[in-house]
Amino acid sequence: MIRTIDDSISVAPQILPEDVAGFAAAGFTGIINNRPDAEEGGQPEGDAVAAAAKAAGLSYVAIPVTHAGFSAPQVEAMAAALGAANGPVLAYCRSGTRSCNLWALAAASTGGDPDTLTAKAAGAGYDISGIRPLLDALSARA
Repeated sequence: MIRTIDDSISVAPQILPEDVAGFAAAGFTGIINNRPDAEEGGQPEGDAVAAAAKAAGLSYVAIPVTHAGFSAPQVEAMAAALGAANGPVLAYCRSGTRSCNLWALAAASTGGDPDTLTAKAAGAGYDISGIRPLLDALSARA
């Protein structure tokens, strides 16, 4: 189930390589994989999704995030991937939550307003209040 955060990004739970052509047809221009390979049995490898993305003409970036949390390099990589996007991006992980959180952190790190980011996440069904102090700190430094 794809959840739209805004016109530039949507998030989703695990996708399959065979779904990628449909994402391209829906107007997405890139895929960001926030899920580490082998996190759970039965999930497709990132390389399979990357190959499907390439075949469909989509960009693909892997920024795996474990349940241990987010690091500054991951936030920077997400900000760079979103900044380089030529249109709407679909980010995915196991449930979509890590992708939403990483998007918010990346957006805050480039000057995004924490209130706006929190509202956008809530509109997509995600409660990111747990990372609000980090959003405030990143936004203040931008």
